[in-house]
Amino acid sequence: MKKIMTLCIIHQHPKVLLGMKKRGFGVGRWNGFGGKVNEGETIEQATKRELFEEASISIDSLKQLGVIDFHWNNRPDIIEVNIFKADKFSGIPTESEEMKPEWFDIKEIPFSQMWTDDPFWMPLFLENKKFKGKFVFDENDNILEKELNEVENI
Repeated sequence: MKKIMTLCIIHQHPKVLLGMKKRGFGVGRWNGFGGKVNEGETIEQATKRELFEEASISIDSLKQLGVIDFHWNNRPDIIEVNIFKADKFSGIPTESEEMKPEWFDIKEIPFSQMWTDDPFWMPLFLENKKFKGKFVFDENDNILEKELNEVENI
């Protein structure tokens, strides 16, 4: 079964806004903001909703830069993550029950406290390049297989 998810990172060069995941899937890791797409929602609507729920900020425009499928060798499901960038927002990034937002200089992105796939696609993201990929993890979230390609269109 494929689960459709969203991920949005605010990029105001030379900084990115990430959130420390406080509960649920990915707890204890820095990540972008996002989550599940509800029935009847577009992936863009879900991205905007999740960003508001997790960090109390609103965005008008999004740019989709990536789509990555994630598999775990001990689980049957596939997670398709649609990765978006935004550079403008309204509101003040505020901690929620789920996420604690923090700005990082792009030279100091805390990759050691993020998902192990992030260092592979983040350079493409920061350069506004579009990409598609697939990562397969073991039960400890170590990468077993990876495929990542720059593409013309998502």
